[in-house]
Amino acid sequence: MDSAPFAKLTPDFILHALDSVGMHGDGRLLALNSYENRVYQLGMEDGPPLVAKFYRPTRWSDAAILEEHDFVQSLASIEIPVVAAMNLPEHGTLQVFQDFRFALFPKHGGRAPELSDPATLEWMGRFIARIHAMGATDNYVERPSLDITNFGIEPRDYLLMHGFIPPDLLAAWTSVVNQALDGVQRCFERAGDVGRLRLHGDCHPGNVLWTDDGPHFVDFDDSRMGPAVQDLWMLLSGERADMTRQMGDILAGYECFYDFDPRELYLIEALRTLRLIHYSAWLARRWDDPAFPKAFPWFNSQIYWQDRVLELREQIALMDEPPLWQGN
Repeated sequence: MDSAPFAKLTPDFILHALDSVGMHGDGRLLALNSYENRVYQLGMEDGPPLVAKFYRPTRWSDAAILEEHDFVQSLASIEIPVVAAMNLPEHGTLQVFQDFRFALFPKHGGRAPELSDPATLEWMGRFIARIHAMGATDNYVERPSLDITNFGIEPRDYLLMHGFIPPDLLAAWTSVVNQALDGVQRCFERAGDVGRLRLHGDCHPGNVLWTDDGPHFVDFDDSRMGPAVQDLWMLLSGERADMTRQMGDILAGYECFYDFDPRELYLIEALRTLRLIHYSAWLARRWDDPAFPKAFPWFNSQIYWQDRVLELREQIALMDEPPLWQGN
C-alpha cells in the first residue's frame, strides 16, 4: 500500500493537470473536505471556479468511475439536480495526468438541508425517488453491491487479519460483530427478495446542497447497487418517534415518483450496522495515509474499540425491533 498516495498533489502539479486538458487556473486553490479522494476548488483565468476531484489510486477501476459518471450524466439529462462531471471535448469525463485520474465539476453552492422541516423531507423524497427511477433502468457491472459480504464479512475479516483489535478486546469484539452479522442476515431474511438498483450510496445531509430551488445531490463516488432504503435512512435522526415521522414525510414525497417496497423497512438497522462495521475497516485500510491519523486521532485507541463493542450490542437489540414505519 502506498503510504502517501497523494504526496505529489502540490499546487503546481494540480495546475499542470488542469493545463493538460486545456483548462487554465489562476493560482487560487482551496482544499475541500475529502479524505477518500482529494478535492479542490480552483479559480480559473476565464470563467467561474471549478472543483477538481483527484481519485485515490487503485480504489476504483476506470470502468467503475465511468459507470458512475454515466449514471450521474443520465440524471442531469432529465433535469434531476445533481452535479455531474464535466464532459470535456476530446477528453471525456475522466482525465489522466501522470499517475493520477481526475474529474472536473462545476462549483455549486448551497447550505445543509433543514431536515427538521417536513416539507424539506418530502422534497428530498421526491428527488431521491426520481434518482431511483433512473437507477432502476440499468445495473452497474463494475461496481460492488451493498450487501453483507462487501460491507460486513470482508470488513470484519480485514480488521481481524491485520490486528487492529486490541488483544484484551479481541474476544468481545469478535463475538459481538459475529452476533451483529447474524442479526443483519435475519433482517435480510425477514425483508425477503427486495429489489436492488443504482443508488447514490452515501446520501447523508453533507452530500446535499440546499438552495431556494431545492436540493442538489453531490458526490456519487460511493454509488453502487443496493436496496432503495439505503438512500433514505441516513436522513433520519433522533428518537424512534422522530424517525418514524421523518420517514413518513420522506415517503410522502418519494411515492409520488417511485414505488417503495415496505419490506425494506426491515433493513434500516441492518444497513446502519453494516455501515458501522465498514466504517471501522475503511479507517483501518487508510491508516497508512498520513491524512488519516491527523483527521481521526481517536481511531484505534482502546476506548474506540470499547465504544464499538457497545455500539454493536445496541444494534443487535435494534435489529430485533419491529420496522420503523409501517404506513397508515
